[in-house]
Amino acid sequence: MSKIDHSLFNANEHALEQVTDLCPKCQSSLKIKHGKSGAFIGCSQYPECDFSKPLHEYETADVKVIEGSQCPVCDANLVIKKGRFGLFIGCSTFPACTYIESSKQSSDNKIKCPSCSVGYLTKRANKFGKQFYPCDNYPKCKYVLNSTPVAISCAACEWPVMIEKKTAQGLVLQCPQRACGHKQEQ
Repeated sequence: MSKIDHSLFNANEHALEQVTDLCPKCQSSLKIKHGKSGAFIGCSQYPECDFSKPLHEYETADVKVIEGSQCPVCDANLVIKKGRFGLFIGCSTFPACTYIESSKQSSDNKIKCPSCSVGYLTKRANKFGKQFYPCDNYPKCKYVLNSTPVAISCAACEWPVMIEKKTAQGLVLQCPQRACGHKQEQ
């Protein structure tokens, strides 16, 4: 049986915690630090020097190149990328070109916000990929729906928007107003 050299486990700094670059502000060494938002690179002379930068400069990964597609800005290929809010289409030369294909709905599909009557309900996704429909007039209007809105008025309370709900009988339209809750066939 061989002996284990325990001095290997007593290092002052872990090898992964060291960064080879120097701080651009004070020329001290940089270290990987951990904060409430995750890991980042920071100056070892903190709090005297407050330099910090993200651990990963750009947190997007190319998933697939879209053959035969061209970026309208620089004529490079477009790629499907994975970012913090899910999949999107962008230019393959990022960060040199920052073109991102718009995923916004066309204006004819938009539903007017029933609360403020100024904005429109737009489809969004949170950081976990869950879909929701807030008013695009935020922060003035904080109306939001967690189910798909439909531009049909409620037969009971005449609220201008209904939401789609899946039930055992199929899709049903339901009034989003808690006081009403009226359900009707689609």
